[in-house]
Amino acid sequence: VQLQASGGGLVRAGGSLRLSCAASGSISAIDSMGWYRRAPGNQRELVATISSGGGTKYAESVQGRFTISRDDANNAKNTVHLQMNYLKPQDTAVYYCNAVLLILGHTYDTWGQGTLVTVSS
Repeated sequence: VQLQASGGGLVRAGGSLRLSCAASGSISAIDSMGWYRRAPGNQRELVATISSGGGTKYAESVQGRFTISRDDANNAKNTVHLQMNYLKPQDTAVYYCNAVLLILGHTYDTWGQGTLVTVSS
């Protein structure tokens, strides 16, 4: 599975951005997809995930401001979006798309290239 992320950029505090991540390859093996981020000097942290069943999970710091969704066109379920509203300077980070693959009872993480989000004050 390959992941292609897009949508990062520079925005002022209070603004919005939308990240997208398109998966290709053996997408039938995808169990869940999500977004993580790494701010300068910090460890990578979970932002939001969405399962194959549509269940979502958010970091407390983005709850109510970010929304993760998935395209179900043609039942592909291979593209996820992260709508980020009311952005704060502390949201500045490199955002990474993640897919968890379920193959023969084992899970595997796949990562896309990072996309930089910069929020100015």
